[in-house]
Amino acid sequence: MALESKTIRLLIVDDHELVRLGLRAAFDEHSDIDVVGEADTTDGAVTEAIRLRPDVILMDLRLPGDGGVQACREILADHPQIHILFLTSYSNQDSVLAAAFAGARGYLLKEIGSDALVQAIRSSAAGQTIMDPSINQQMLAWIKTSTIQGVNSPQDSLSPQEQRVVRLVADGKTNKEIAVALELSPKTVRNYLANAFDKLQVSRRAELVKRFGHHE
Repeated sequence: MALESKTIRLLIVDDHELVRLGLRAAFDEHSDIDVVGEADTTDGAVTEAIRLRPDVILMDLRLPGDGGVQACREILADHPQIHILFLTSYSNQDSVLAAAFAGARGYLLKEIGSDALVQAIRSSAAGQTIMDPSINQQMLAWIKTSTIQGVNSPQDSLSPQEQRVVRLVADGKTNKEIAVALELSPKTVRNYLANAFDKLQVSRRAELVKRFGHHE
């Protein structure tokens, strides 16, 4: 008896109906991918992920509510077995870094062709990390070695508080904003950053911005 390949249960999350319809159409002819649902907001993504338990979530970065990165964090906190793949128009490295720290298993741009997207879904379901080829190679190497290891595992060497601080840095927060958000003194935030960046082989915040920041 021949073994049948497992059908990939896919949840599509995008706030534009036409995009969702187009994605559904792209997957219709592939029998191994089953679109089990859709969502168009941060809360909707979390709710549908919990209800449907998909294998892969194809999600936009910018969503009504708190955005795709926050949805990614909330989903993976309770369901780390789900593979989340971002499909977005935003290629800036701050966004890539934020997605990586949230535990996403991939980051693709909407310019991708349908065949390549289908293959990315399959690869993501198989546990591979998928990054758009346009992403800076230095950034890609750093993410692969320092951030995305297994499912939803930020750099294991970071303490929980260091992880929180670095995630806020990845979200573009200033030291002052981080201090307010975590109820810490700015000096304490600087200390956490120094420790975290040392573990991540980035000596200081300024170097992180220089290496991974996006300037237009």
